[in-house]
Amino acid sequence: MPLQIGIVGLPNAGKSTLFNALTQANAAVASYPFTTIEPHVGVAEVPDPRLDTIAHLINPEKVVPTTIQFVDIAGLVKGAHQGEGLGNQFLAHIREVDAIALVLRCFEDPDVAHVSAQLDPLDDLSVLDLELSLADLGTVERRMERAQSAAKSRPKDFEWELATLDALKEHLARGGAARTFSGAGEAASDRVQALLAELFLLTLKPRLLVANVGEDTLPEGGHLAAKVVETAAQGGSQSIILCADCEAALAEWPADEAAEYRAELGLSTPGLNRLVGASYRLLDLITFFTVTGGEVVRAWTLRQGETAWHAAGQVHTDMQQGFIRADVVAYADLETAGSMAAVREAGRLRSEGRDYVVQDGDVIHIHFS
Repeated sequence: MPLQIGIVGLPNAGKSTLFNALTQANAAVASYPFTTIEPHVGVAEVPDPRLDTIAHLINPEKVVPTTIQFVDIAGLVKGAHQGEGLGNQFLAHIREVDAIALVLRCFEDPDVAHVSAQLDPLDDLSVLDLELSLADLGTVERRMERAQSAAKSRPKDFEWELATLDALKEHLARGGAARTFSGAGEAASDRVQALLAELFLLTLKPRLLVANVGEDTLPEGGHLAAKVVETAAQGGSQSIILCADCEAALAEWPADEAAEYRAELGLSTPGLNRLVGASYRLLDLITFFTVTGGEVVRAWTLRQGETAWHAAGQVHTDMQQGFIRADVVAYADLETAGSMAAVREAGRLRSEGRDYVVQDGDVIHIHFS
């Protein structure tokens, strides 16, 4: 299943415009709240120049990039956890995503209404964070009710869970996030983390702060964007600065003209590239490649630290179950050699077992029974 990023924010922050820029899916966009009622899901190819280079060297019949899904969800407003606006729908749709991109408005436009009298992305972020924490609080309270009911007949079996849930409840009630919860009187153990994962808490998800700026403030984005970048760094999150309107327009231009215009704005890469890069860093992801019979070159996504056995499972479960070995060459070695035949002649093709930790850019051929 592809990586999935939920795009969220207050109404008129530029979520749907950004979604269109990333996926060219043409979701409805307008300058009034709740244009997005049902979530839009778009799939974008992950840009990777290494895939293009491998394809040039191999000359396959087919080139398949890895993909990322973006989910554009209704604007969140104060009181969403109680069903204000389209809050309940919003909250349900983001429980399954891998990470959340919080789009924060950092542009001035008198023709596009803002939900508050003063434009301040950090105030907007506080609203989003509080609503997510309160929504998680409701989830924890419902889990506590079930545990308390079960504990009537087996009190000792649920003693630890109830104590942990009670501590988590207090933490969330203070506006804390699940990702900063350390447990009830103990360090953040595997047991605590397993319980948090079972709850699908929104504030446990990694987050990316997106400063949506006006074109005239690119590339730095101005003082409002600077506040967003600083806040992300302090909280251990990733951040990017982009202009959703500009990216949406350039997505429809010829590639060479778009690149030339971005260069004039001081931008070296499209917004999609920067957002994907930030998402990969946020989730600690890498890319590996496969070459199938010289006919298909394909990119795959894997978590940093996972092995050749996990990589086989990404390709096909049969490969994982019948794993024998993996032939591996580093991308840099293939690029230098110029062909797979030259890689073999240079002795740069390695045979690795199931426990080999895959490195970013590895080109892998799986042998299986």
